[in-house]
Amino acid sequence: MTLKGRIAVVTGSTSGIGLGIARALAGAGADVVLNGFGDAAEIERIRAGLAEEFGVRATFHGADLSSGDGVKALIDHATATLGPVDIIVNNAGIQHVALIEEFPPERWDAVIAINLSAVFHGMRLTVGGMKQRGWGRIINIASAHGLVASVQKGAYIAAKHGVVGLTKTVALETAGTGVTCNAICPGWVLTPLVQKQIDALAAEQGLSDADARAKLLGSKQPSGDFVTPEQLGGLAVFLCSASADQMTGAALTMDGGWTAQ
Repeated sequence: MTLKGRIAVVTGSTSGIGLGIARALAGAGADVVLNGFGDAAEIERIRAGLAEEFGVRATFHGADLSSGDGVKALIDHATATLGPVDIIVNNAGIQHVALIEEFPPERWDAVIAINLSAVFHGMRLTVGGMKQRGWGRIINIASAHGLVASVQKGAYIAAKHGVVGLTKTVALETAGTGVTCNAICPGWVLTPLVQKQIDALAAEQGLSDADARAKLLGSKQPSGDFVTPEQLGGLAVFLCSASADQMTGAALTMDGGWTAQ
């Protein structure tokens, strides 16, 4: 199975889940557009490394996805640099943890903007071209928290539930066009975002890093192991394959049994 000639945009792809998915798509032959924040030299090393290792075109755009204009700038860059977007992986996300009565409204707005509105804009700006060309893959990275809730994560959970619902709507709107739209719902993945929660738990309860990780996993994920970005990348590549032509509107869990409980 090859994605040679396909052009993929992966948001939030300078580390973690997004980078794992970008690497997997490049490994299958797709040209990739990276997006995210970080040290400029490190990002260039990642971009150049993808191009050299997999023999694909790879570019980067540091658009701020908290606004529709930022998402448009990213898609415009992809189209001008590589060509029309065939695959979009809406992955970028942020988190804030607080009880609802203590949740700062500005943090609510920021989480919704990045985790939900950017997904809407990414799909809005690419799906028309996909439908015209008769092929496209939209992959939205939701979460186990797109299906179940936890305390102190109201904005994140509201956004991720919204992503799952929006995925179903777009799947129905594109049915029969050659475009599919699916959501991946990971459990705990050891990303920089999750590491911050581990650090906070360790500081709060006086735990070692290893004990904090075990406690975090044990409270939710029966397998006791983190999901890896590479595993999620493999699932994304499958969703882009002909084997998944009739898989659309799905919320696919990879969560070590979290949502089976």
